Amino acid sequence: MKRYMLTIAYDGTGYCGWQLQPGQATVEGIINEKLSKLLKENIEVIGASRTDSGVHAMGNVAVFDTETRIPAEKICYALNHELPEDIVIQSSREVPGNFHPRKCDSFKTYEYKVWNAEFVQPFSRKYTYFVYKKLDVDAMNKAAEALIGTHDFTSFCSVHTQVPDHVRTIYSAEWKKEGNLLTFRIRGNGFLYNMVRIIAGTLIQVGLGERSAESLKETLSSCNREAAGPTAPPQGLTLVGIEFPDLQEK
Repeated sequence: MKRYMLTIAYDGTGYCGWQLQPGQATVEGIINEKLSKLLKENIEVIGASRTDSGVHAMGNVAVFDTETRIPAEKICYALNHELPEDIVIQSSREVPGNFHPRKCDSFKTYEYKVWNAEFVQPFSRKYTYFVYKKLDVDAMNKAAEALIGTHDFTSFCSVHTQVPDHVRTIYSAEWKKEGNLLTFRIRGNGFLYNMVRIIAGTLIQVGLGERSAESLKETLSSCNREAAGPTAPPQGLTLVGIEFPDLQEK
């Protein structure tokens, strides 16, 4: 038995998230189905990040165990022939049999994109959140500085979060502006349920002048979800990639 790792990109628009849901189209469900057909085995992948409905990914990761004789590096080519065009395997490789993508140290990077203009851009409406009022990017970046470091992020996670530990470390968090497109890029050692979208929604309130940049420190320390802003819509969010520092390339 061997364990293979897939790096997966997908447009989440047509899916009810990553995780399996009865009677719903999910990314995990599609990959399980197509892998099982390809390898003639009952395959169930283990994903590194359970992205929500409508959320996209450039580099989600999943592993699976198999008896196949197909070389690991060839799996991506064979599987892409079976997958729909909105899911693409970017790479495949063999990893140690005890490697579990949710039970080891990792660094995750997300981006949240906002189209900030008078009118919506039809070509990017599935991948950005449209805000027509002008946003103060400098204020948003000043507020984001409070997120850097190790904190309890209870204020910035869904009340439905099931994990007992809400402490996470954020290494960087910054907004960049290119014309009408604003991109919030955040990198950390892990993220809670809806955490990035709640942070984005709160920082957008800062950009609109609805809360001060200085208020983020108090919001963070309050450990109260009601103290933070709304959960920003899913289509603006993309999982850019996941790094595993202890997983050495062969």
